[in-house]
Amino acid sequence: MPMEKLLEYIRTAQQAAKAAAEAIDRHQPGITKVEYKDDDSPVTKADREAEQVLRQQLQTAFPEHAIWGEEYGHDQSDNSDCLWLLDPIDGTKSWLSGLPFWSIQIALQQHDRIVAGVSHAPALQELAWAAQGHGAWLNDVTIATSTVTEIADCRLSAGNLGSLAGDSGCWAAYGKLLAQCNRIRGYGDYYHYHRLAAGQLDAVIESDVNILDIAALSLLVQEAGGVFTDLSGNAVTLTTTSVLAAANTELHTKILTQLQSHA
Repeated sequence: MPMEKLLEYIRTAQQAAKAAAEAIDRHQPGITKVEYKDDDSPVTKADREAEQVLRQQLQTAFPEHAIWGEEYGHDQSDNSDCLWLLDPIDGTKSWLSGLPFWSIQIALQQHDRIVAGVSHAPALQELAWAAQGHGAWLNDVTIATSTVTEIADCRLSAGNLGSLAGDSGCWAAYGKLLAQCNRIRGYGDYYHYHRLAAGQLDAVIESDVNILDIAALSLLVQEAGGVFTDLSGNAVTLTTTSVLAAANTELHTKILTQLQSHA
């Protein structure tokens, strides 16, 4: 896709993300009513209003595109080859707790490939974006993953590990991996993917996610030079539920081999 067109998508997504942040700012986490969805995840009026803003701006700019959002589902009213993937507040629990580890996630999929992504974290004033084949950026500065290739040197962050912990073999292999790493963190949500793409972490592992959480972030990491798959080494799809992201192919292969050593 021509860079000019990709930049049009990126600019529109950035504007939509900033408008959604303004909508979220009109709510106070401490007094906002919280409801719970079927999967027990929280949702608030801020989540819903932010997604409405995102949808309105994207539909106005690209009426021929389809949209799949966290709060209002998948618009299947047309057969567009372009699908916007939206999470208006990725990290609602963090937002409700007054923690800064929440973000607005916007990605564009075309012909089953993520081609553009924006990850906006207002609380920490981070605006990251990536365009397929044209690199990754954080606050208008181009970013790149680290050159670390050994597990012994790896700075690893993990989050959402419930299903991994439920598999005794995988959990044991994960424990062995941690014992070999240089540094262990658990930032969660968007934050550790920004750090990975910027070369400040070397790997991220998660086992309970959905595509709306990670679509833009997967492109950000890949365009920064990293590798982003599920925990079996498969490419990201609309049904992906786990993540193994690493700074480069060599480190990714070594971590994947370690995690699969229980088999």
